[in-house]
Amino acid sequence: MSLNPRLVKESFSVIEPVADKATAYFYGRLFAENPHLRGMFPPAMDVQRDRLFSSLTRIVWSLDSPDGLAGFLGQLGRDHRKYGVIAEHYTAVGNALLATIRRFAADVWNHEIEAAWVSAYSAAANLMIGAAESDAGVSPAWWLAEVVGHERRHRDIAVLTLRPTQRLPYQPGQYVSVQTSRWPRVWRTFSIANAPRADNTITLHVRSVPGGWVSTALIRHTGVGDTLMLGPPMGTMTPRKNSVRDVLCVAGGTGLAPLKAIVESIIASGRRPAIHLMYGARSADELYDLPDLIRLESSFPWLRVLPVVSGQPGYEGMRGHLPEVTQRFRSWTDHDVYVCGPAGMVNETVRRLQGDGVPLVRIHRDVAHAER
Repeated sequence: MSLNPRLVKESFSVIEPVADKATAYFYGRLFAENPHLRGMFPPAMDVQRDRLFSSLTRIVWSLDSPDGLAGFLGQLGRDHRKYGVIAEHYTAVGNALLATIRRFAADVWNHEIEAAWVSAYSAAANLMIGAAESDAGVSPAWWLAEVVGHERRHRDIAVLTLRPTQRLPYQPGQYVSVQTSRWPRVWRTFSIANAPRADNTITLHVRSVPGGWVSTALIRHTGVGDTLMLGPPMGTMTPRKNSVRDVLCVAGGTGLAPLKAIVESIIASGRRPAIHLMYGARSADELYDLPDLIRLESSFPWLRVLPVVSGQPGYEGMRGHLPEVTQRFRSWTDHDVYVCGPAGMVNETVRRLQGDGVPLVRIHRDVAHAER
């Protein structure tokens, strides 16, 4: 059965405007037909629904880019091991997904579109199953990690240092999902804020958000000596290993975490590019990691750290919103660019950089992996 990305995309575009209804229907159908699967999911399903549709959207619109899609699906397959997902579960999910697409794209549905979806889902599921099976022989489904450091840097921000009980292989710029004993089966993603270390420890920058179960638990109810569970590292915003270009990093809030890891890795590589790190927050007291960045800057003369504050009129340093501040300086067209922070800030920064002539292929982005 041949893959037909055009038919999948056209039918999916009919569903995007009613994403909330479609995802609710999907899970209702899945649990009605497979009640035993409900226990694998968190008590509250709102974040889970958002993640499902976000992943499905990325898969559908990447069908024409098989190499990048295969990498993403491989990561998803490995990550799903922590939930206890096995090959048989993909059949149940596929049946519920097909029923959902058929219902919400009823006006355009036909046998040809159904065949296209069956083909696309089969290919995606096989990639995820294969990745999970390959990973099972060499890596755990999850890691236990002891909290060895907990610093409250701001009312709503903490920096946690963890020591996994087994080696956790990852690339700078990636993130991990975290589960606390306070909220079983509830996983939230946080970026790793350091390049790999000899002692295997990792640092996470955590901002609590209103109603954030895991982030609040990590900041207010977690201390040195506690144990957390970590999923496998994920993410593709990693440093370009063979690049000789200078580097621009634009970090909003805790979006600093993966960019700091990337900067550390470039320094450790022995390369000496000029690195400009723009680090933004609403107020000066939210520049929670500035002292450490200044220490890093003093040890690496090619690094320039520029703190930016957007919501404090009396601040004596650089003021403004990061997307606009990036345009106050020289052209970045010859740089590798990394952008991470709130979604609106990331999208606007990328839009402006493109408008200023930076090729999209050189812009690497991610949305800050604080609880959302």
